[in-house]
Amino acid sequence: MRTLLTAVAVSALVAVTGCGGNDTTGAQTDTSASAGVTGTVNVFAAASLTETFTKLGKDFEAAHPGTTVKFNFAGSSALATQINQGAPADVFASAAPTNMKTVTDAGNADGTPATFVRNQLVIAVPEGNPKGVKGLADLTRPGVQVALCAEQVPCGAAAKKALDTSGVKLTPVTLEQDVKAALSKVKLGEVDAALVYRTDAKAAAADVEGIEFPESAGAVNDYPIVALKGARNAAGAKAFVAYVLSDPGKAVLTEAGFQAP
Repeated sequence: MRTLLTAVAVSALVAVTGCGGNDTTGAQTDTSASAGVTGTVNVFAAASLTETFTKLGKDFEAAHPGTTVKFNFAGSSALATQINQGAPADVFASAAPTNMKTVTDAGNADGTPATFVRNQLVIAVPEGNPKGVKGLADLTRPGVQVALCAEQVPCGAAAKKALDTSGVKLTPVTLEQDVKAALSKVKLGEVDAALVYRTDAKAAAADVEGIEFPESAGAVNDYPIVALKGARNAAGAKAFVAYVLSDPGKAVLTEAGFQAP
């Protein structure tokens, strides 16, 4: 009987050890997978993504210890040019498919870009709306100075489409190279209004008001994202894209006012 009990005990110990080995292996596998994403991830992103991607970058770093996300925020057209000229980028997030196509046509995308959000224009005015702007037509009134993005920039292309749809002929006092620059003109009091993305007006709500206008519904921009071919941190690039497309990533973008694709 003692011999039998001893044999049973040994068998039980082996079984427990075996289970522990499997758990340990699983844990090592998870740790190993997480540890596989390290180093710096260079993300080139549209200026309108500044606030949300800065937060997503910090969240990504927390989820992947040992990583650092560095951003280059600018107009999508400028970013596409930089990437095609060999700038060290791992990920590209554009504010319009046109600029993404510039990169994919040059063979610099690793895979097919995924549309992750959409964005819509509003009229940004100083707090209190001193000029009483209610729609696009009000921007043509004498004495109302307006800033637009340049047409090659996604926010500028969207503004042109909205203005063409409305039939409003508008002469801006300045054309800016990204949406943040156009918004800054309003915040600094240099213009009375600017056509910017809804998300940018929301992020600057302490200084500006966003006036919705119906014509913007016909000029909504899709935002695609892709890991880049030849990325110095290919694993980090794919992991960051996956994080942006994940539920936590979507939650941050939705909270900022972006629309689901």
